[in-house]
Amino acid sequence: MDKDYVGFATLPTQVHRKSVKKGFDFTLMVAGESGLGKSTLINSLFLTDLYKDRVLPDAQERISQTMEIVKHAIDIEEKGVKVKLTVIDTPGFGDAVDNTECWKPIAHYIDCQFEQYFRDESGLDRKNIQDGRVHCCLYVLSPFGHGLRPLDIAFLQAIHDKVNIVPVIGKADSLTPTEVQHKKEKIRSELEENGIRIYEFPECDSDEDEEFKAQDAEMKHSIPFAVIGSSQVVRELTDKVFRGRQYPWGTVEVENSAHCDFLKLRNMLIQTHMQDLKDVTHEVHYENYRAQCIQSLTRTGVRDRSSRAKLSRQSATEMPLLPLVETEKLIREKDEELRRMQEMLQKMQAQMLQSQGEQSDSL
Repeated sequence: MDKDYVGFATLPTQVHRKSVKKGFDFTLMVAGESGLGKSTLINSLFLTDLYKDRVLPDAQERISQTMEIVKHAIDIEEKGVKVKLTVIDTPGFGDAVDNTECWKPIAHYIDCQFEQYFRDESGLDRKNIQDGRVHCCLYVLSPFGHGLRPLDIAFLQAIHDKVNIVPVIGKADSLTPTEVQHKKEKIRSELEENGIRIYEFPECDSDEDEEFKAQDAEMKHSIPFAVIGSSQVVRELTDKVFRGRQYPWGTVEVENSAHCDFLKLRNMLIQTHMQDLKDVTHEVHYENYRAQCIQSLTRTGVRDRSSRAKLSRQSATEMPLLPLVETEKLIREKDEELRRMQEMLQKMQAQMLQSQGEQSDSL
């Protein structure tokens, strides 16, 4: 063995083994109006059947249907790696005659998951925290019409600072390649005009190979992804079997990059950027929510002290926001206080166990 070898090089292996043993979790929200192939797309992405028990409402039932939020959870294992996949579906979204503020339940659900994680993180038992935060929102756009609808713009503006948005054009086989490119350019320009921030791909590291850099650049250029979903296996020749759709004028291959962007979307979601989606959720969206919560608690405490001292009061909206340095200081103090409380509880439990042992010995 090399005399200069200490063993630090095994750290990645240790982390990998521990991560595989623990497993991974990923929460994906799918939103968009009915009839754009959202369910088929999800089944195609993860090679599963999440909607086998679904009952499609008839025309009469659709009239009174209201939007609801449905959660589907499934455990997927591939080559020893386990992933707990949670898909949040939004049936009924955008199907009403009056869709005014129909996105509020979705935004409220995302905030509720942040709030629950914040409560769990601030509690005493932080070892087994269940992460229900939404890591990515696939927003399926209609292939028909010109660009974004007013409902699309209002919805995306309401949630773009809460979750990673990945726009997708559904049923892309209804468009020609020229129409797909024109629609993509139109959607990208309208997103920029309305100040809507979607998920931004991170810059490639300098040590990445050229093939990965080219693949990453191609994915960035393909947003919004024009996709086709299908679980149907097509046999054209004896040696050619693929998933796709058959039409009188030809066959569409789901996993053919010349036909649609399905492969790019799947590679981005699963193979290359799943962990980055989780990191951005935790480090950007959740931290923004957490800072707002701490600032609101701080404003409440300052207002209460002012009232006890009989000073002039200020409303919450008039109270200036704390600087970022003070906010981080408050977060560190809160974490330190929680650590001290945990140590105190552990000492009390040890003393109780010791006293119980002494009593049993005396008997």
